[in-house]
Amino acid sequence: MVVYTCDRCGHAWSRQVETDLEIHDTVRADLPHATLYGNVWQLEDDRVLIRGEGGDCYRWVERWRVVLY
Repeated sequence: MVVYTCDRCGHAWSRQVETDLEIHDTVRADLPHATLYGNVWQLEDDRVLIRGEGGDCYRWVERWRVVLY
């Protein structure tokens, strides 16, 4: 479970961590200062390798940051 809190109003909400990701799934990763869109390229227990939309960048992201599209 991931819990979010709005810095402005204090409202909190939660969502489940994705457990059914597969290679080539389309995902969004909520990073601290940006949002990354792309495809799952490789999976490990606690992280996911995402290939960016243009196919030119790869980035390891913690699994709890990834949202399946």
